[in-house]
Amino acid sequence: MCSQIPHPIAPMELDEQINNLIDNAPQDGTTPQAIEAIAPVLKLLASQLNHLEYYILQNLDQGWVLTTLSNRANPDLEKNVIYAFPTVQDAANFHSDWDPQLMACGVPVTHILFQMLAIDTVTSTVFFDTPGNLAVGSEVSREDLRNLIQAQLQQIRSAPKSDSNNLPPDIA
Repeated sequence: MCSQIPHPIAPMELDEQINNLIDNAPQDGTTPQAIEAIAPVLKLLASQLNHLEYYILQNLDQGWVLTTLSNRANPDLEKNVIYAFPTVQDAANFHSDWDPQLMACGVPVTHILFQMLAIDTVTSTVFFDTPGNLAVGSEVSREDLRNLIQAQLQQIRSAPKSDSNNLPPDIA
């Protein structure tokens, strides 16, 4: 049991992933609408990656494993990353010497991006796209994700409101 996210046999397409996020969001009157508003950003970033689903290392409490990286030149400069693996085997190979209580769980790519917003301690996620190659990955920073979302929300706020005064006179 990796997570509360229903795990289909085949990875969900991006639109299905977004609908799943909306359907499983707290029905508090704002969260589903917020997900809908930021969906274009999530889909844009996800479409630039090679997989619809990645494997994330989790502990038994279903918490995602963060790896703290230090800058060699400046050891005080650190960042916390989540590694997203293209296959369960890559995840297993990565943590083979680690705690045996870790597990690799398949997570839809848009869900990973969305969760990055909720995990305050994460700096970025590194998506490994080539099975068997953990030397090259695509890094998505939480700050860049937040900036893209802020731009998307600003664009929505500044879009002209659709009301009856904006309708053409010949509309039936």
